[in-house]
Amino acid sequence: MPRLSDLPKLPGAVPGGVLVDDRPDVPWTRSPHRRGDREPREGAVPGRVLDQGETLTGPGIAKTGTEPAGLAKFHVPEVVFGPGSLAELGHAALRVGARRPFLVSDPGLIEAGWVDEADSHLQLAGLRPVVFSGVTPNPKDHEIEAAYQQYAAAGADVIIAVGGGSCIDAAKGVAILSGNGGTILGYAGVDRVVQPIPPLVMAPSTSGTGADVSQFAVITDTTQHTKITIISRTLVPDISIIDPRLLITMPDELNAATGLDALTHAVESFVSRAHNPLTDQHALHAATLITRNLLGTMVHPKAAEPRIAMAQGALEAGMAFTNAILGITHAMSHQVGGLLDAPHGVLNGVLLPHAIRFNAATDPERFVPLAAATGVDVTGRPAAEVAEAFACRVRQLADTVGVPRGLSALGVTEADIGTLARTTLQDACLATNPREASAADVAALFRQAL
Repeated sequence: MPRLSDLPKLPGAVPGGVLVDDRPDVPWTRSPHRRGDREPREGAVPGRVLDQGETLTGPGIAKTGTEPAGLAKFHVPEVVFGPGSLAELGHAALRVGARRPFLVSDPGLIEAGWVDEADSHLQLAGLRPVVFSGVTPNPKDHEIEAAYQQYAAAGADVIIAVGGGSCIDAAKGVAILSGNGGTILGYAGVDRVVQPIPPLVMAPSTSGTGADVSQFAVITDTTQHTKITIISRTLVPDISIIDPRLLITMPDELNAATGLDALTHAVESFVSRAHNPLTDQHALHAATLITRNLLGTMVHPKAAEPRIAMAQGALEAGMAFTNAILGITHAMSHQVGGLLDAPHGVLNGVLLPHAIRFNAATDPERFVPLAAATGVDVTGRPAAEVAEAFACRVRQLADTVGVPRGLSALGVTEADIGTLARTTLQDACLATNPREASAADVAALFRQAL
């Protein structure tokens, strides 16, 4: 990681390094208001719009079991947001029925003091938590099993995570085993967690993974050296407590990685086959917040404004992707992470520009509003040109925060590509990528990213 003083500045950066964009927001579809109107524009996000002459129907008798066309579902937890909100942890745990909470964290959070603070808030609420801190980055199958064994032996109930995505995914893994039995690797895929699980309360310590609001859990299979993705709406936590203070103790490398992970969530959810107008709004706003504030959090790590903005950006990106799912960037990065135990967000930062180009080759239009949201001038430019400029913008941000330009710097070799391409095709995130991808396509993308 380069020194902060050596980091290049993006166009539009101001002294202090906070990303700004002084260009006007350019809608990508025609606004229902004229340029001079003061009312908010309503046409910036795509979606089916009723014709002016079309009417809505009244009560009727159901005739089929099919869902109405254009139906949008949006599933999120209760969110408690703002500096100092960790103080609500005890009350939140009580509200979901805690008597003997199980707190999952890691050694870094203990050292930083956040576990002690969380414990004190639980104690004030009359709760004495059992603490498990044996979680490592890219949580492993055997760590989930060890945590579950401690959970069961303690007679614990509500599961709390204070930490990053690894801690949160580990907590979800414990919940799955508690309610459903078996081994964690048996739940890979979509909707395989069928029995209820214990209540989940999450307090994220990074601004990027979105695990605190998502229906995802990603676990490393240490035998096959791959990652499995578990997707189930039962995994959406009951309460997410987002306290931006927890972000100030992140190392620069983790801050950069999780920020790029959040940006990838915003991009992939916006272009996902499963997107809808509700997810679109959050994805676009998240992209704006992240690109404007990520560098600022590295230059001024304790400044409130950029930290709060990044916390909100990560939250909105998480709310978007848990409902719209993801795409080929995550499908690929999961495999490299499983093979090499490499940082997930860094892998996304390397792969995302290549994925943008791959998807834009068949449909560049969808990337125009994303480009505009991140400060790219889209006025009068062809969609394909805008998509390329957007891919460059993402790579420029990755360069600025010190992410390597290629996977080879992280240990990937030509010899790994065949295996990585094969396992990518099995990842659940690939199902909602906007463009079909063959093994040859994925292998070619890995080679481009080397």
